[in-house]
Amino acid sequence: MTVHRDAWGVPTVRAGSLDELARAQGRVTAVDRAWQLEAERWRSEATLAAHVGAAGLAWDTFAARARLDDTARRCYAALDPATRRWVGSYVEGVREGMAEGVARSPELQALGGTSGEWQPWTPLGVFLANHVLFGTVGSKVWRGHLLRSFGPGLGAELAVALGLGPPEGSNAVAVTGSRTASGLPLVAGDPHRVIERPGVYQQVHLVADGVDVVGLAFPGVPGVAHFGHTGTVAWAVTNAMADYQDLYRERLRRDGDAVLAQGPDGWEPAAVSSVRLEVRDGEPVTVELVETARGPVVVPTWSADEALSLRAPSRVDAALGFEALPRLLRARTAGDVEEALASWVEPVNAVLVADTAGDVRQLVAGRVPSRAAANGWHPVPAWEAESAWRGTHPGPAGQQVTDDAPWDGVAVTANDRRPDVAPFGTVFAPPHRAARLRALLGDRTGLTVDDLAAVLVDTAAPPTGARDLLATCGRPEDGSPAARLFDLVEAWDGRMAADSPGAGAYAAWRSALVHRLAGLPLLAPLHLPARAPEVLAPWLSPVERIGTALERLLRVLPGHGVDVVQVAREALADAASAPTPEWGATHRLRTVHSLDGTPWEGTVARPADGTPLSGDTDCVLATASLPGLTDLSFRGPVARYVWDLADRDASRWVVPLGADGVPGPHAEDQAPLWARGGLVPVPATPEELP
Repeated sequence: MTVHRDAWGVPTVRAGSLDELARAQGRVTAVDRAWQLEAERWRSEATLAAHVGAAGLAWDTFAARARLDDTARRCYAALDPATRRWVGSYVEGVREGMAEGVARSPELQALGGTSGEWQPWTPLGVFLANHVLFGTVGSKVWRGHLLRSFGPGLGAELAVALGLGPPEGSNAVAVTGSRTASGLPLVAGDPHRVIERPGVYQQVHLVADGVDVVGLAFPGVPGVAHFGHTGTVAWAVTNAMADYQDLYRERLRRDGDAVLAQGPDGWEPAAVSSVRLEVRDGEPVTVELVETARGPVVVPTWSADEALSLRAPSRVDAALGFEALPRLLRARTAGDVEEALASWVEPVNAVLVADTAGDVRQLVAGRVPSRAAANGWHPVPAWEAESAWRGTHPGPAGQQVTDDAPWDGVAVTANDRRPDVAPFGTVFAPPHRAARLRALLGDRTGLTVDDLAAVLVDTAAPPTGARDLLATCGRPEDGSPAARLFDLVEAWDGRMAADSPGAGAYAAWRSALVHRLAGLPLLAPLHLPARAPEVLAPWLSPVERIGTALERLLRVLPGHGVDVVQVAREALADAASAPTPEWGATHRLRTVHSLDGTPWEGTVARPADGTPLSGDTDCVLATASLPGLTDLSFRGPVARYVWDLADRDASRWVVPLGADGVPGPHAEDQAPLWARGGLVPVPATPEELP
């Protein structure tokens, strides 16, 4: 094994066989990201609180109830021997590099300077822990809360209006060779997630016999799952917004030491056990684990006589799709990528792929169960046969992106509703980002890496009913603070630029409007306790949900007697009562770290935090804010990349912080470029390395 790092600290890892490469990747990752690996292992094993104290208990309780570690074991055992050996080789590498990584990690040193044992199935557990809440669990709990709080009339309307979870912002674009300067395709994208420290994606270059891949890896998982370039084929991924997880309303009763659950055929035994969760500097907590025929009970107190169980393909089928990962490393054509991803399970992804033969395809990868439409919206009764799964939806065939209509040489995925994904989901992202990307590309030809990089950082906000509503209010009295704020918004060019006073004024009024709406008597039931686990809080905050679904809510409220124009006027007066800065004065980067909320939070250096950011939730540059709560951006592009099929060395990428997971020269050196829309070169091909 050899490791070479480029000017940005990105490792090029060379080994002989594919298994040796996995081992080398694991070792390098442990050296660079020991804290991240250990924190993710603790999360997957429900042992976070044992290391960080009571702040980790809410997650551990959920992870134990959801049976994440047990599901990882099952999925690992079901892998084919070659994939199981490959994953095991990665784990061996992690074990080899962990001691050096621990010595480099301020967090692990602060917690005692030790590490635990990685198990062969730990990479699958890490992946599960990162994605168990990536689907529709939180949104279904929220919609169920709305229906329960408001009843079927207004509750059903609000379930649609406010039904989307935390903001989605991922984009991917592929253009055919007829549109590019080189005559071969370009693929670009920017996945959006919580902006974690260290970053959720790790830039790597993996080289072995028959393998030469540049890509973005999940630390703790071998290979490159979502974004890669093998030299002859490249791919990009966005969330397909498919609904592949169900929540079942379970009626449980005790019969001595046994627990019974009411299924479609009557009362049936549930599996019952318990786990003791250790808490650093606190008393241990014993958590009961119940699993019905539907799945593990994850919300034990949904009501006085009901709990909620979670059913997902990963546990039902004991599969995640890891068999695809080594195949992706060896892929040479778009057809190879499509064939590899045929075994993918969850999460369900929309994939754009292109190769050096000019083949461009749009795919949907993942497993979606077939069941009643109601299952896709809210928790459904476990005792009704109509709620049961009825096999798996047949996946759509990959679509060839052509130069003819309707493609016109361009494919875009942006979490939006499209014919390929519409049958598999219920709620999709608003269409603005996808439409804006298409408009920016238009009928342009001669496109380059720089051109695609530029469209990914577009800051134009969509035309909104909220802005129209403000205009309807009429201009306040001359010379008043409200008039000055009104004039700033009226003169605003619609771009959420960091240096824009108009964007700052609009955001201030929008937040005030959200607060006013949240206080409406009509919406008071939103604030009733949801009786759900603490880890679901981001989905269950009334103010956050109103802020992220403001447009849809404003269309619903007039039908229920709310004078939204008057509410908007009152919000304008509220916002004008304080100085209005430029957008970037309040819209700033705030990274998230696993030690947040613990006594060790202060040990985490955050130099990049506070960086002014352009963009906003509904822009292509979706540096999400939470109107009514904070303008700080906790979510945004956790990577940005452009893959060039004519010359991989011309490809570019960037991450929010840096390649290294510990303080040093490469911990945050990419942050300034990321913030202003810049990219850095990918590592050179092996022949060009020193």
